[in-house]
Amino acid sequence: RLWRAWMNFIAFEVISDSASDEEACAGSTAPLQKAFDPKSDQAIFAIIPHGIFPFSVAFAALPEPAKMAFGEFRPVVATATALFPFVRTFLGWLGAVDASRPAVDRALAEGSRIGLAPGGIAEMFEGYPKPMTHKDDEFAILNSRKGFLRMAVKHGVPVIPVYCFGGTKMLKRLQLPALERVSKLLRISICIFFGQWGLPIPFRQKLLYVMGQPIFPPDTSAEPGSDIFWQQVDSMHSRFCKELTTMFERHKGPYGWDHKT
Repeated sequence: RLWRAWMNFIAFEVISDSASDEEACAGSTAPLQKAFDPKSDQAIFAIIPHGIFPFSVAFAALPEPAKMAFGEFRPVVATATALFPFVRTFLGWLGAVDASRPAVDRALAEGSRIGLAPGGIAEMFEGYPKPMTHKDDEFAILNSRKGFLRMAVKHGVPVIPVYCFGGTKMLKRLQLPALERVSKLLRISICIFFGQWGLPIPFRQKLLYVMGQPIFPPDTSAEPGSDIFWQQVDSMHSRFCKELTTMFERHKGPYGWDHKT
């Protein structure tokens, strides 16, 4: 009952980026792919943005309505979460994967479906109230984030871009540069955040998940680390960034975020 009440409080919706579907069918020059089922076939769900707390990944992995849209997957979580006994037990129940390269590599080799926030801890410190930012700006750290695409190419697994509208507005934080530096050094999120009434209770915010078309790695495998391999990774990265930007611009209006960039 408590969980059901919590989900009613948050409220979220998952939609497919239908325009991407049409474009993929109509003018694509990419090789034809076999029928793909995002609810059951192996995939990497790359969910943007991270937010102060990764609500976007958490709700996609937990509630039944989201499972009906995404299917079940194993969330990739920061190594530091293992330091907290209750959290460690809860994540173990979810089948969570440690964010280290060997752990993710092993999970994909075993055929697991995984979900992650590519921006990681660094992304939670981007955006307002950071200097030179505006509260209407949305941020995603992607230019230097290619690890998940490297894994996709290595294991021949498609990446599904997902943008979660509203995920960054559920909590606010204080801008403390010293804590940001310590967090990045220790690879653990340390920040002072708050929600309703100044308490760690999230603001009520509808979450809209927009799920894009799967981005498939090349059919021809290349030796990991070779020039051709990195060219394939860069190509997937370019396609991912373009798809994510297009999804955001296409759906921000219907969500009520026309003013955001």
